[in-house]
Amino acid sequence: MAPSTMYTRVGLILYVQRYAECVVFYRDLLELRVLFETSELTCFEFGNGYLMVELDDQQPPLQRQESHAACLRLNVPNVKQFADTLSSRGIRVDYQEHPWGTVAKFLDPDGNLCAFKDDEKFEQQVRDGQS
Repeated sequence: MAPSTMYTRVGLILYVQRYAECVVFYRDLLELRVLFETSELTCFEFGNGYLMVELDDQQPPLQRQESHAACLRLNVPNVKQFADTLSSRGIRVDYQEHPWGTVAKFLDPDGNLCAFKDDEKFEQQVRDGQS
């Protein structure tokens, strides 16, 4: 069996300190659909996978590094439109246009790096990468 057919779902678990604010951010600002929730975790639909936002109960909490080890990327049809929507909602957005595509980077309430990426250029990169 090929590895890609072994997995029924792929997801990310994002441990956060500011749980309630992060849930509002992903649910209300990014408009991700809630799949289920408990008092300490909320599972969102994330493309074909899921994003589980969970209260980090590590005592004391692990220190976050200055640089980001990961970025939650959401491919969208119009990066500028999505970036402008977030900006209008008070979220600071770093909008960038490059030859390889357009991205808009922003942070969630817990300081996790997120980004929008233009879907068309990404799909072109995927097609060009196949021989």
